[in-house]
Amino acid sequence: MLVRRLPRMLEVLWRRYWRRALQWRERVAPSDETVHLLLAAGVGVIGGLVNLAFHGAIELVRHAVVHRPGDPVEVAELMGPWERVLTPALGGLVAGLILHWGLRWVRARGTTNLLEAVVAGDGRLPFRPSMVRACSSLVSIATGASIGREGGITQLSAMLASKWGQWFEWPPYRLRLLVGCGAAAGIAAAYNAPISGAVFAAWIVLGNFSMLMFAPLVVSAVVASVLSRSFFGIAPWYEVPAVEFTRLGQLPWFLVLGGLCGATGALFLKLLRYAEDQFRRLPWPLYGRMALGGLLVGLIALGYPGVCGNGYLVTNRILHGEFDRLTASWVSGHLGGEGWGLLFLIGLFSAKLLATAVTVGSGAVGGVFTPTLFVGAAVGAAFGLTLHLAGVGEELPLSSYAVVGMGSVLAATTRSPLLAMVLVFEISLNYSIMPPLMLGCAVATLVAGRLHPDSVYTESLRARGLEAATEVTLDRRVGDLMREPVPPVRETATLQEMAQRFLTRANNFLPVVDGENRLVGVVALHDLKPFLNAGEELRAVIAYDVMRPPPPCLTPNQTLFEALPVVLRSEQQHIPVVKSASDPRLVGALVRAEVLGLVSEAMARSSEAHLAPTGDGRR
Repeated sequence: MLVRRLPRMLEVLWRRYWRRALQWRERVAPSDETVHLLLAAGVGVIGGLVNLAFHGAIELVRHAVVHRPGDPVEVAELMGPWERVLTPALGGLVAGLILHWGLRWVRARGTTNLLEAVVAGDGRLPFRPSMVRACSSLVSIATGASIGREGGITQLSAMLASKWGQWFEWPPYRLRLLVGCGAAAGIAAAYNAPISGAVFAAWIVLGNFSMLMFAPLVVSAVVASVLSRSFFGIAPWYEVPAVEFTRLGQLPWFLVLGGLCGATGALFLKLLRYAEDQFRRLPWPLYGRMALGGLLVGLIALGYPGVCGNGYLVTNRILHGEFDRLTASWVSGHLGGEGWGLLFLIGLFSAKLLATAVTVGSGAVGGVFTPTLFVGAAVGAAFGLTLHLAGVGEELPLSSYAVVGMGSVLAATTRSPLLAMVLVFEISLNYSIMPPLMLGCAVATLVAGRLHPDSVYTESLRARGLEAATEVTLDRRVGDLMREPVPPVRETATLQEMAQRFLTRANNFLPVVDGENRLVGVVALHDLKPFLNAGEELRAVIAYDVMRPPPPCLTPNQTLFEALPVVLRSEQQHIPVVKSASDPRLVGALVRAEVLGLVSEAMARSSEAHLAPTGDGRR
């Protein structure tokens, strides 16, 4: 009797197991959003460690080259004239040799530009070329080049995040998100500014503020920032005294300052482009051009040693009104006063603009965020000092004008007033300055847009013909983006076979094919629920009994623009791709989330481009 009842008992046990397993799979299987948050946390750890390693490497190289630790400005002030001139020149030569021979040795392929990898690429950033560029950047920064370290940190963080995804062969939409998370982690770690890191990656890199994109960026930025704080502390980058803004009469001056900073930002961008064009025309190898750029920086540093490095130290001196220390290396003896301070600030502003332009134009690798803040602080302080000499606006300290200048010039060069406002707030932790800062950033962005068509980031994309992100995206072919098809089942597959397939793969639909691999239908996970309580008839149910008719399918030769209606209507996570309309053989699958992410990013960038004013004032 027991032997006769054993098959029935096993069948009942199997059915209970299958029902509970399917229910468990629906409840606890991680969604793409959950997976992305976990990956973002890992990228945040990468960003924090990259910041620590990059900072330590700069100090080691600086100690090995100039035998003096400390800020580049302090090092330059202790140097003699010849040493001050030759150090950045030799640094440019060595950094150029690293780029010249290093990129040849690794046979560089693919782009290392973050925006290009996201806008026109598949999110793949190469490892070896990025490491070569990072080594070159280390030498340039350590020897006093007028660039910031945030560029190298952001590049390395994004590259390692992309490489992580490449190792696991993740799809392009996930690689692009990882690149964005790497950029967020890099900025957040470099400036101890998690909000700015997330906003930078969402606005500048991905061009998408949807929560599906923004939430992972926030996680990466927060993790990277907190990890960096464990090494470098939580003190603000710039200490600015609080100022009470209680009267409307205090604000008009900041509208004027915003316009001045907008013009300065446009001038800065034009200088960068002009310097790049002039250096490119020189019939010299890259290391020769970079050596010349370093030599020019050294010559400028003879009169203004404050141009060396990213300008962090001098910016702090400006914010604290330490004009005696600023002018000490410029005028010997006991000359001082506000008049000399104004003349010095104008000269320092001009010197920093020129030094940064020749550094970047010669081909040096690095960031321009911190030099831009330096320029803005000099412009703002010079404007405030002019007002004080004229006997107006004296109730406000010079630091308030300098801080607003920092944010306004940054907004003018990035075309992102929100990013500039948030960054200046995070690096100063001074909320009292927000009202005039918001006005200045808004006005500066509008003025800069009328004087120069591109931001500091879109300039290189336009030069490569990649500014039309929407066209680039929607002209792509399905065949370029499709992945391997979801492993199909045959028409005769049993219910147990289909259940096992759903349990082992995170798909909500299974394609059903005939003996010639032609798509004849799909089985949805939801359609199996009525059979969970089936009895003896369980064995007789096959895929043909529960499948749905074939859904609208895609073909490899379709563009994304042609495929978009099918993608929007589909319930499937992986939309089937067949060989042709007349030949329904299954050849691949298109990830629905990837396509929607690409289109939303492209639409956001297109809207920004159409709303941005052109150089002649037209929209």
